Amino acid sequence: MLHDPIADLLTRIRNAKNARHRFVDFRPSKIKMEIVKVLHEQGFVDKFLMNEEKGQARVFLKYASNREPVIKGLDRMSSPSLRRYVGYRQIPKIYGGMGIAILSTPGGIVDGETARKNKLGGELLCLVW
Repeated sequence: MLHDPIADLLTRIRNAKNARHRFVDFRPSKIKMEIVKVLHEQGFVDKFLMNEEKGQARVFLKYASNREPVIKGLDRMSSPSLRRYVGYRQIPKIYGGMGIAILSTPGGIVDGETARKNKLGGELLCLVW
């Protein structure tokens, strides 16, 4: 039984990136698919597929030249035992705008720049750079 499915997803992506795998398989949920969608929109993953019959999703990782991963790091900020909430003014900028913060806001799961633009605060889920 998983106590933190978001941390499990991030760990799977981190491990696959370090091993230079082409894709990662995981059990989908609504929040995990929204996080993957934000990563796709921001250009950190190539594409993602969902197999409803098997109850599995697959994320294809993006690599630059020389098979260098686009994702350099992933950090889980909020956990089930210690939630971390931020206002829109406190949303961190990662590496001068080269990374993103992913938040759960009243407007859904969005990246930090979108949340700042719409003046939405919320739970700081993770940082990606």
